[in-house]
Amino acid sequence: QVYLVESGGGLVQAGGSRRLSCTASGSIFLINTMGWYRRAPGKERELVASITKSGRTDYAFSVEGRFTISRDNAKNTVYLQMNSLTPEDTAVYYCNAEVIAGNVWGPGTQVTVSS
Repeated sequence: QVYLVESGGGLVQAGGSRRLSCTASGSIFLINTMGWYRRAPGKERELVASITKSGRTDYAFSVEGRFTISRDNAKNTVYLQMNSLTPEDTAVYYCNAEVIAGNVWGPGTQVTVSS
């Protein structure tokens, strides 16, 4: 079993930055790709960024150049550095881990960007 806990959410002004963290525990050897998703009010959950065990990254077009995903395998933690935030980035951000049996999700952390 894998468990994920996110932290770092909160209120930030437009143009500001925020860093989210997600720490995994449990059977961490089962984890392959990790990623961040978000669900904005009234919208479907969408992929924001992902990173493989070897460090290959992928980004949604809407965040490319502003967000950076990174992974510290020694700390079992994945980060999402978010810069140049806009109100459109307001959402609940979820950490995701791909394991053999499927996907594991964290409870989510709210990020609110004020204009």
